[in-house]
Amino acid sequence: MTASFTSISLNPALLNTLNDLGYKEMTAIQQQSLPLILSGKDVIGQGKTGSGKTAAFSLGVLSNLNAKRFRVQSLILCPTRELADQVANEVRTLARGIHNIKVLTLCGGMPMGPQIGSLEHGAHILVGTPGRILDHLSKGRIDLSELNTLVLDEADRMLDMGFQDALESIISEAPKQRQTLLFSATFPKTIQSIASDIMCDPEMVKVESTHSLGSIAQTFYSANNLDDRLDGLEALLAIHQPESSVIFCNTKKDVQMVEDELAYKGYSVIALHGDMEQRDRDQALVMFANKSVSLLVATDVAARGLDVENLDAVFNFELSRDPEVHVHRIGRTGRAGSKGKAFSFVGEKDGYRVALIEDELDATITTESCPAKPSSAVPMKAPMKTIQIAGGKKQKVRAGDILGSLTKEGGIDGKAIGKINLFPMSAYVAVSHSVANKALKQLQNGKLKGRQFRARFIKA
Repeated sequence: MTASFTSISLNPALLNTLNDLGYKEMTAIQQQSLPLILSGKDVIGQGKTGSGKTAAFSLGVLSNLNAKRFRVQSLILCPTRELADQVANEVRTLARGIHNIKVLTLCGGMPMGPQIGSLEHGAHILVGTPGRILDHLSKGRIDLSELNTLVLDEADRMLDMGFQDALESIISEAPKQRQTLLFSATFPKTIQSIASDIMCDPEMVKVESTHSLGSIAQTFYSANNLDDRLDGLEALLAIHQPESSVIFCNTKKDVQMVEDELAYKGYSVIALHGDMEQRDRDQALVMFANKSVSLLVATDVAARGLDVENLDAVFNFELSRDPEVHVHRIGRTGRAGSKGKAFSFVGEKDGYRVALIEDELDATITTESCPAKPSSAVPMKAPMKTIQIAGGKKQKVRAGDILGSLTKEGGIDGKAIGKINLFPMSAYVAVSHSVANKALKQLQNGKLKGRQFRARFIKA
């Protein structure tokens, strides 16, 4: 049975904001964890993406805050910049009813200078990746002496990415008297070990995924070598023609190889892995989310924080080593009541992984032979094209300005315009292929905020 946010002892300003945002009833993880968090207990929360965990710990962080005390009181650590940005935005949204709350995002892959300047001005809440936070901390730019809340979000992925030493160094600088909240989609032994070292008598909260795997049709195909997998992948893409799908690989090397192979064959595809420059990762996520690219080939870590609705299919080019990660991967399709498809390739040496997934799903897995590729198959093209504008939030460019410039007299129909994404120094807008050239000319010849900005198409 669900409960309302009004049933717990939240600050009235937070309750008003939740009401304005239309958040009436708590999700399962919020209902179980928030009373514990608000009572000051250390909490371990196990829940998948979409469970509402970010709002749960954000409300805890904001409840512990003394806005009049302009010191770092909360630190939220995340595995990737994409996730840190999402978390910081949610904290800012929930904090908007409290006057003058300063939330600062500190991540690797971003220039150090502006971060140093922002730190000198102070902040209440820091959200960042462990490497960059430790960098600032070791140079004396961050003072954690008044920290009251430490949050480790997606702790399993931070360990997968090799952040254990950085986490331990950061935590050693934090006051012993604090509240620690740890959230993780999976709960391996390394997490249990860290939790016992850094937490004080934590309460464990575990919830299942908010979407049922019953809405996902899973098929497993026998593929004993690389060529079998590539041929099988091409055949399934040709047969099902998904408009938007993710292909998961276990290593960066395989991501690059699969992306190169599909691009060579004429597919609309882009790669996403941890070795890419931050700007390239941002562009890849933007182009996939706005449907300028149909296929995203990614590692699990890189795909964390991926915010794409209506994913038509998920392909497991290789089975994950962790059965919970398999469930997490396939759970990205079949959301919001739609039917999803998940296709997995199984090699002759994958027997142990299959057995673990069978236990996790409580089901028997049978494998089929890969289908043959239809002779008439043509790689599907993405419906949109992305224009990059050399001006963003720092130049006060807003989504409405871009929309207005594209649709003004003699311009293009608003229905042909897709997602608009704003970054500090650039903006991206998706437009239908049929009007792409006209849209580019509109932006190149028109003005935003009274000035002209360079605009160009970007390709996968």
